[in-house]
Amino acid sequence: QVQLVESGGGLVQAGGSLRLSCAASGTFSSYTMGWFRQAPGKEREFVAYITESSARRNYVDSVKDRFTISRDNAKNTVYLQMNSLKPEDTAVYYCAADLNNRRSTDGSRYDYWGQGTQVTVSS
Repeated sequence: QVQLVESGGGLVQAGGSLRLSCAASGTFSSYTMGWFRQAPGKEREFVAYITESSARRNYVDSVKDRFTISRDNAKNTVYLQMNSLKPEDTAVYYCAADLNNRRSTDGSRYDYWGQGTQVTVSS
């Protein structure tokens, strides 16, 4: 069983920054970790993933050059640094763990999910 707990969400003005954290239990250093988001009335969307050794990272086009995913395996934590935030980034953000390292943008490939943290960007 893997438990994931997100933190760091909040209200920020457009152009501002936030850093999300996701603390994990289990053999964290062997998982691919992903961030997803879901805006009201929309389907869940892939944001980014990072492989177990940080060798590979992948982002959805809309956040490239603004968001950075990173991890600290010693702290069992994955981060999402979000800069130059836009109102369209408003969503509940979820971290997820892929125990089989499928390196997927498809949420159905992830085995465990956190409870989510709200990010609201005002214009």
